[in-house]
Amino acid sequence: MMTNMSTTIEQRSQDRRSAIPFFCPYQLGIKKGRRIHKRRSGTGPAYVDVYANHLMLCTIAIVLFSAMDALLTLNILARGGVELNSFMASLIEDSTEKFVHFKLALSSLALIFLVIHHNVELIAKLQVRHLLYLILSGYITLISYEVALLAMSNA
Repeated sequence: MMTNMSTTIEQRSQDRRSAIPFFCPYQLGIKKGRRIHKRRSGTGPAYVDVYANHLMLCTIAIVLFSAMDALLTLNILARGGVELNSFMASLIEDSTEKFVHFKLALSSLALIFLVIHHNVELIAKLQVRHLLYLILSGYITLISYEVALLAMSNA
C-alpha cells in the first residue's frame, strides 16, 4: 500500500499549471470572472471580479466630488476663508498641488479599499457599500455648503 502511494506522489511531481500570461482578459473585463454576490457556502463576504454598475457610478461620483471639494476649498481660501483641518492647512501652505494630489490620492485609496470589501457586513444589515452611499451624500452636502459660502462671499 505504501508503494502505491509513493508512485502517486511521483506522478504528481510535474507542475501542470500554466504560466501567467502577459495579457489576461479578466483584467480588462473582456472575460467575466466570478460575479455572484454570495459564496456558494453562504458564509462570509464574497469578493468578486466585476462590480455592480451602481457601485462604480457611486465611486466615480465620490472621486469627482472630492476633486470639486479641493477646488472649492482653494477658492474659499483665496477669498479669505480658513482651512480648519491643520494637516490639510500645512499641505496648502507648502503647495496647492501637493494638497490636491494628496487629497485625491487619499480619497481614491480609501475608495478602493471600500469597494473591494463592499459586501462586508459591519453591523446588523449595514454593509460597507452603504457607507459608500453615506459618503456620497456627505460630499453632496459639503459641496452645497461650499457653493453657498462662495455665493455669500460674492454678495
